[in-house]
Amino acid sequence: MSQVTEYDNAPKTDHAYDGIEEFDNPLPGWWKWLFVASIVFSPFYFLFYHGGAAGRSVEDQYGIALAENTRLQFAEIGDLNPDEATLASYMNKPNWVRVGQSVFKANCISCHGREGEGQVGPNLTDEYYKNVKNIEDIAKVIINGAGGGAMPKWSDRLHPNEIVLVSAYVATLRGQNIESNRGPEGKNIPPWPEPVEDEPETPEE
Repeated sequence: MSQVTEYDNAPKTDHAYDGIEEFDNPLPGWWKWLFVASIVFSPFYFLFYHGGAAGRSVEDQYGIALAENTRLQFAEIGDLNPDEATLASYMNKPNWVRVGQSVFKANCISCHGREGEGQVGPNLTDEYYKNVKNIEDIAKVIINGAGGGAMPKWSDRLHPNEIVLVSAYVATLRGQNIESNRGPEGKNIPPWPEPVEDEPETPEE
């Protein structure tokens, strides 16, 4: 004689598939009300976070946090000048080159490609340059633009330190010769200068 279990007398629905029956277990009331409440809440959430008010969206909050983090980073190095010595020095500092890379990927890949291989703009990974004769010219092109506006100026959109660091990053791309659909453009120019090492401080006697 088979043992009767609590499930034998449990209510079932009228559904049956190949002899498999379905218990009639409705969703708990609290779950249904939670679902209704989420639907009622959603338009208020949308209006608050996506209604156009500055600083409320996740993207705006991320931008604010990123800007604050950038300010903290720049406090370590002060104000940088886009001169030869500074660019040659910072292109050999991996941590700061990564900051320049993030600026590049946020602003430059639509024209120069994700790796600098060139799209609308020229290939930055070969040895040929159109508007650059020395390392300082990289920053000048970023600051002032070039090509009659084909390369826009970024002086009004980037922090001066961001310009220096993205210039240093672009300088590191030279000679990687990433495969590109753009041929050589411009002239082959002399190598970048070697970085000048900071002289150690002499302790006071």
